[in-house]
Formats: sequence, structure tokens, C-alpha cells
Amino acid sequence: QVQLVESGGGLVQAGGSLRLSCAASRLFFSSYGMGWFRQAPGKEREFLAYISWSGGDTSYLESVKGRFTISRDNAKNMVYLKMNSLKPEDTAVYYCAATPRTYAPPALDYYYWGQGTQVTVSS
Repeated sequence: QVQLVESGGGLVQAGGSLRLSCAASRLFFSSYGMGWFRQAPGKEREFLAYISWSGGDTSYLESVKGRFTISRDNAKNMVYLKMNSLKPEDTAVYYCAATPRTYAPPALDYYYWGQGTQVTVSS
């Protein structure tokens, strides 16, 4: 059974940074594109970033471009989201997900999801 496990969330002050990690197991990791999403209370799940299987292509939600960076290490079956200049509105549960698509697809095209990690940004 495929598992995606996020870590690295927590409480941080506005302007601070966090690096989220997602460990994949029982997945042919290097064949999957990976994405990060978030969901704040009372809001829809929101796409944040996508990275292709090779790491050569990335895409971001416009509002996080320049602040968030997605990366991956296929040798370790890991994907990361480095988040800088965090704002209170970044408070949400953050999820990683895996897709066989070679481009950033809608959330429905992600086959596997983690359980999420909470990020709270205080003002």
C-alpha cells in the first residue's frame, strides 16, 4: 500500500520559514509527479506547487511564487516544500500528493495523498 507521510509542520511567526518533507513508500517514486496542496478551515483544498518526476519542471500557485520552493530527491523518495516569508494566511493543513501526470493536473488526478501536516503562522 502506497504511503505518503508529511512532516515539518508547526507553529512559526509571520516572516519565518519552514521546510515540509514528504516521504513516499511502496511507490515507484521516480515515475510520479508530486504536488503540495493546503486546506485552511472552511476553505477548499488549494494547489500550491508541482514538480515533475525528474524535477525538471515545476509550477506554483501565483500567490506563493517566490516564497515557496518545491524540490525532490528521488534517491531518498522525498519531496520538499521550502516556505519563506510566511504569513498568517498560510495557516492550513499541508498535503503532499502523487500523480502520474507529467504536468500539474487538477487535484482529482493525484492518485495518492498524505494525511497532512499542520502549519500555523502567528501574527
